[in-house]
Amino acid sequence: MMNQVKPTNVLPLTEALKMAEKFQYATGSFSPRYTEMIKPVLQAGQKTASPLIVQISQKELERYGITPFEFAGEFYKQLETLAITVPVVLHLDHTKELQVIKDAIEAGFTSVMIDASEKAFDENVKITKEVVEYAHAKGVSVEAELGMIGTTDFIETDKDEELYTDPIEAAEFVKQTGVDALAVSCGTAHGVYMVREPKVDYDRLSAIRELTPVHLVLHGGSGVPSEMVQKAFQLPNGGVSKVNIATDLELSLLKAIGLEERMTNAECKLLTLDELQAGQDAVEETVSEKITQFLLSDNKASHFNQ
Repeated sequence: MMNQVKPTNVLPLTEALKMAEKFQYATGSFSPRYTEMIKPVLQAGQKTASPLIVQISQKELERYGITPFEFAGEFYKQLETLAITVPVVLHLDHTKELQVIKDAIEAGFTSVMIDASEKAFDENVKITKEVVEYAHAKGVSVEAELGMIGTTDFIETDKDEELYTDPIEAAEFVKQTGVDALAVSCGTAHGVYMVREPKVDYDRLSAIRELTPVHLVLHGGSGVPSEMVQKAFQLPNGGVSKVNIATDLELSLLKAIGLEERMTNAECKLLTLDELQAGQDAVEETVSEKITQFLLSDNKASHFNQ
């Protein structure tokens, strides 16, 4: 994909998030997890006239048995087949290894996330800066993480450690790395909320926003009440402009086909046509609902044509 011209509606993350911040909505970063579920995510964006982000993390690639090239290949194939015209970003979520990031960029991803949040501050800066220099030279946006976002299912991240982002550290981190977007830890977690209740530290979010010029990202959007998320992107001076949603999509897929256990990507491809259609319909409905009721990004694609 590197040597091919990307469709004009496939954008780097920065271009998509500028509009979200300006018009006070959040762009959904949806992880289909299975290549067969990329189609309904794109369809939902097109039907609701919403910009959107299609993403997958390094751990999801490993867990579901997919390569960045397979994922990107299906993304660009469906983009053409479905005649998608809304603005779309192809994003690599939580990733620890530079080689995976290089593969994703070669495959046609327009945004990548380096997650060195478990490292000491200086080491996180060093690793992130290296990725920024590599990606920016190829026109690709970079998201990083400062603080540590917990998890409940260990699909996107390795540990359930949580460390809230310090606003002053965030300002210094952004200044030293030149990163485009920052995932902040302010109370949400990856996965399903079984025991703990989701929360958002709005004062912390406002303080980070005041001190940093880059776009802010809320990970762990699945299961968080809509009013909580909407307050986070409608803060007076701007709040988060990207919200990650993964688990809710997979749960709707599994429920629609009567499964409780996750599949591999290969197993998903073996579903009957009826099962596959039922799963895709459920995922499309979930994404559409998130766009219209949760993120308020429906009918915002038109802003990009002005």
